[in-house]
Amino acid sequence: MEELIKQYLNDKGKLDCSDAYKIAAKLKCPIREVGDTAKAMDIRIDSCELGQFGKIEEGVFDLEALNRLTPLLDDQNRVTCKDARSQAGGIGLKKIRGTLKEKNIDVTYCSLGCFTEKKRPRLYVKTKTWIENAEGELLFGKGKTEILELIEQEGSISKASEKIGMNYKKAWTHIKILQKNINDTMVQTRQGGGEDAGTTLTPVAREYMDNYRKLQADIEAYANERFKELFLKPRNKKEFGE
Repeated sequence: MEELIKQYLNDKGKLDCSDAYKIAAKLKCPIREVGDTAKAMDIRIDSCELGQFGKIEEGVFDLEALNRLTPLLDDQNRVTCKDARSQAGGIGLKKIRGTLKEKNIDVTYCSLGCFTEKKRPRLYVKTKTWIENAEGELLFGKGKTEILELIEQEGSISKASEKIGMNYKKAWTHIKILQKNINDTMVQTRQGGGEDAGTTLTPVAREYMDNYRKLQADIEAYANERFKELFLKPRNKKEFGE
């Protein structure tokens, strides 16, 4: 195990969380054994796949991930590392990671033994980005993106609006206002109409969704780094007497 750990060290001399799991799978041993061995070797774990420490690719909020995680939360909105990871099947850890961050769900009891419970409340910065017209009307943002995502998944505006807790008329009104302002079509409904008619997204809708996600991710990345500089690093220096 020690030899494998040495082979998998990153350029900072640390063992990435994902690589620790690869080692455990190769040796068919409990993941905690890898964590304990790395600790005995004075090697730190890096890039937590649940986004709790280290730098790792931004996650993506996902409704299915939230539905899976919700029953596992304790009364303090926390989930254990083991339980969170167990819900990644079929959707991936990226969506679990993004949903934990979006909903401020804390993770406890790292399976590698890196932490148990946080000693002090974590601080977060939240950003909200939307697109509006000259009159200040909301045209596009997180809510519209979620509606369009569900329409694509369900193939129906009525089923999508029901899943998000919105009536059909309101969901359709949101889409019509957006289409009017951008002067283009976002959804296509089969001939025959009605609430249950099959509906698909147009390439324009997918382009708006992709660009909005990129914009929001860029803004969040900057906000998080600036937040750490202004709020977290000064506290850390004070705590450690730097």
